[in-house]
Amino acid sequence: MSVSSEQRGDFARHDFGRTPGITSRPELRGTFGMIATTHWVATGVGMGMMERGGNAFDAAVAAGLCLEAVEPNQNGPGGDLPVIFWNAKSAKVEVLCAQGPAPAKATIAHYRAQGLSLVPGTGLLAAVIPGAVGGWLTLLRDHGTVRLRDVLEPAIHYARNGYPVTPAMATTIGGVAELFQTHYRSSAAVFLPGGKPPAVGSLLRNPKLADTFERMLKEGEAAGGGREAQIDAAYRSFYAGFVAETIGKFCATQDVFDSSGERHKGVLAADDMARWTPKYEAPLAYDYKGWVVHKTQPWGQGPITLQILGMLDGFALDRLDPNGDEFLHLFIEAVKLAMADREAWYGDPDFVDVEIAQLISRDYAESRRVLIAKEASLDLRPGTLPGRTVKLPNLVGKAIPVLPGVGEPGAIERARAAQGLVAADTVHVSAADRFGNMVSCMPSGGWLQSSPVIPELGFCLGTRGQMFWLEESLPASLAPGKRPRSTLTPGLALREGKPALAWGSPGGDGQDQWATLAFLRHVHGKMNLQAAIDQPAVYSVHAPNSFYPREAKPGVVQIEDRVPEATQKALEKRGHKLERTGPWSLGRVCAVGREHDGVMKAAANPRFMQNYAAGR
Repeated sequence: MSVSSEQRGDFARHDFGRTPGITSRPELRGTFGMIATTHWVATGVGMGMMERGGNAFDAAVAAGLCLEAVEPNQNGPGGDLPVIFWNAKSAKVEVLCAQGPAPAKATIAHYRAQGLSLVPGTGLLAAVIPGAVGGWLTLLRDHGTVRLRDVLEPAIHYARNGYPVTPAMATTIGGVAELFQTHYRSSAAVFLPGGKPPAVGSLLRNPKLADTFERMLKEGEAAGGGREAQIDAAYRSFYAGFVAETIGKFCATQDVFDSSGERHKGVLAADDMARWTPKYEAPLAYDYKGWVVHKTQPWGQGPITLQILGMLDGFALDRLDPNGDEFLHLFIEAVKLAMADREAWYGDPDFVDVEIAQLISRDYAESRRVLIAKEASLDLRPGTLPGRTVKLPNLVGKAIPVLPGVGEPGAIERARAAQGLVAADTVHVSAADRFGNMVSCMPSGGWLQSSPVIPELGFCLGTRGQMFWLEESLPASLAPGKRPRSTLTPGLALREGKPALAWGSPGGDGQDQWATLAFLRHVHGKMNLQAAIDQPAVYSVHAPNSFYPREAKPGVVQIEDRVPEATQKALEKRGHKLERTGPWSLGRVCAVGREHDGVMKAAANPRFMQNYAAGR
């Protein structure tokens, strides 16, 4: 995602965060409640829940459902949701996994029979069970306090009455306008008002989505009983009622163009949705210099943060400049090694013996740390485990069909856009309250560009299934009921047994990189949250990408050109292949925290003029 100089104004010329005491925004502090999200509207909605007496869970759910309406280029009801949280009553960290698994008919044989070597990145074949709505409703029922109506009304309001089009949304819609006009006519009806992409700042409406949420609310309240019974009834209307029935019919009857260049029906059925429920899990953790960092299990990429921290634990980062070449080189090389392990070992632990305890152990970190040399590595180097054989996927995927004029400037980009392969991202919500709760949420998927809008529902299905491999015997191989190895990775850290930080960043394979880099600057650079987020960022694209067509760029590091020139030159001298991306272009970190004295704090990324924190 990029921002034009007109959108940036004078902002790009400032060096916020690197000048002591000067940040793009203040780090918020207070004792009542804090929330940070990737959209100012959702932040306002979430803070409103706490002002009405709700807790951090109520705030997160209201904000999250609102994001499904106002940030459709980054998430939607057809997407996924992992949550990591501290409930003050139970006094422990838990994970709520609402990452939907593959449908019962999603077999490697089925996809191979259609001539596919990769799961398409767009269309219906990549659709898994949409978990986000079930995750939000489960979190509200079990940990919230407000009514179903309270959390759904804001989303209904913005879907029906309109929400402002952001620069990122306008860019996305403009990129897929031809695809919508040619193949996804139902999407054009929603996102191309008047037959053209909406202008930045104009109001975009989605009345069918409002109708869907409103019907869920009516069916929930019609069930009677208390708030829990009404939430359960709304859940059933989505997963065992009109929503599931409509989704199942759409997948079975519609031949949809996808990134393979062909048309395919989906395999997701109503029965798949009716059989699925979100589940609670124990998190994984690593004690990094008194910060006990918690992440999800290896059905997601979250444990790479723990592996990165384990490797860096052996270096004296306190003595290094957080924007110097030594600091960034060590970080980048640790990322490469952790990502290689992700490719070799990570998968749904319900299907795969991942041996994650070994992978995040201090002994294993030490064995990996010694591989970090003074020069950049250009190899994919997964570690070895006793009695196990490393098997990497065949990284040569099916070529992307290219439009005529491939030699012309921008032709590759136009070819990708014609198949819906434009940049997709994720949203984030972190919240903390005066009751001692803290929550970090990373909803994503169901992007407006991923598949056609289902006309009766006003939203499209997600394409998380593209993260499966169509090769047998890999940890992330496709199988019915299996969770894709997601990139979604919220984080939560304790200090002295108490919740101290909830944070995360959208950005696919970059999520753990940007969130971990901000954490390291906070810890070792002694920066407040806003200063740590403001720091110039880097992004290693060395490992195979999790998204179709699974590209890799060995040794390449994307880098904001605010990184000091001397650092950039030194990194290149070490062998890193730098791609300069502009001054404010990488990462969208949001964070809330709590100090030892109970004072809460919050900060949000200034990039792209969208994220916001609120609190008092």
